Amino acid sequence: MSIPQQGGGLIESRDQLAAYLESGCKPKADWRIGTEHEKFGFRLEDRKPLPYEGACSIRAMLEGLRDGFGWAELREGGNLIGLVKDGANVSLEPGGQLELSGAPLETIHQTCDEVNEHLREVKTVADRIGAGFIGLGAAPDWGPDEMPMMPKGRYRLMTDYMGRVGTHGTQMMYRTCTVQVNLDFSSEPDMVKKLRVALALQPVATALFANSPYFEGKRNGHLSWRSRIWRDLDAARTGTLPFVFEEGFGIERWVDYALDVPMYFVYRDGKYIDALGQSFRDFLDGRLPALPGEVPTLSDFADHLTTIFPEARLKKFIEMRGADGGPWRRICALPALWVGLIYDDAALDAAWELCKSWDAEAREAFRVDASVRGLKAEVAGRPALEIAREALAIAEAGLKARARPGAGGMLPDETHFLNALHEIVETGETPAEELIRRFEGEWAGDFGAMFRDCAY
Repeated sequence: MSIPQQGGGLIESRDQLAAYLESGCKPKADWRIGTEHEKFGFRLEDRKPLPYEGACSIRAMLEGLRDGFGWAELREGGNLIGLVKDGANVSLEPGGQLELSGAPLETIHQTCDEVNEHLREVKTVADRIGAGFIGLGAAPDWGPDEMPMMPKGRYRLMTDYMGRVGTHGTQMMYRTCTVQVNLDFSSEPDMVKKLRVALALQPVATALFANSPYFEGKRNGHLSWRSRIWRDLDAARTGTLPFVFEEGFGIERWVDYALDVPMYFVYRDGKYIDALGQSFRDFLDGRLPALPGEVPTLSDFADHLTTIFPEARLKKFIEMRGADGGPWRRICALPALWVGLIYDDAALDAAWELCKSWDAEAREAFRVDASVRGLKAEVAGRPALEIAREALAIAEAGLKARARPGAGGMLPDETHFLNALHEIVETGETPAEELIRRFEGEWAGDFGAMFRDCAY
């Protein structure tokens, strides 16, 4: 989850909120790619999740990265809780999932170099302390009582609140991992079109990257249990957002939506102040019970935007949020899919043509079906496999049109990063179905074998 924002000045009028989002508009030459991925750490000796403290721990991992690879530390309440370097940061999810939020980069070649270097650094430190890391969408056999809580005030507040507003919130926080990509837009109309495509086609990513068929030691009935969890987390801040597809949608409407999402906290002087369930609209008027008489800063609004969790979300960029965590090849495939779909005008038009006839009911049903059946799902009478095949063809054409070379010019474009997804479509077998096949076959029901074979 996000590192607290800093600065920005007091909000003197609501217009500043829209202006803040509008400031994300960039000319196409300045569009960048920011890839995020999370992974589960575990102790090799017993496959238990890494605690925060100890010789084999999250803190030891962060210290090793800091001391061995030039990362600068971030602390909260005296605790080491993150790292920064060259526009990237390493942060902690509530249960100790280690997240790399990559720097804004020009090409997917650079993104993959960044991911590869990060995983090399992580493995170097992990080998030294007796830890391992695995890329899955959900922890396959850990129970709630086994999970540590990272020493971040935000997570203490969220843990308390999740039980009041949904049934699966703490599962999301402590026992899931994702891979996401953040992408730019040039104007408000460009943002609207991209966000609509992102929300409508997010179930395609859910199906292609589905990688969480086991939970608490058994089959859970879904190929992406992580996606299932998000449906019963907090209806006020999740979902497929039908209003985005309404005529007249734009940045002002997103501001209205954000202001109606109940708050979690306000960050002041290195501490998270409990504002659970309170209104950012009241905060604008100086009537927030948590800070009576105070008005927010733009950094407070930026923090609040990080507590909104739809399938795709708007900040000063668009964040794609539908995919399970996975191995190295699929980390690189996710930005390739979305960059191919929305960074070329012809591809974006084709992607919108693919999904524009779906209504809100169809989009939500597709979201649900994709989490359960992956590529066997259907939308508007068409199989997800067929939609995925078309989406991949559009993405490939979009990447060819971008023509961003790599490997010193030996690679003409970024299309090869889609190979992992082409293999999934060609076989019709999602990563989750491969896990099931191997778990029930060569691994003989042994989660230890799953961890060994799927570790980074």
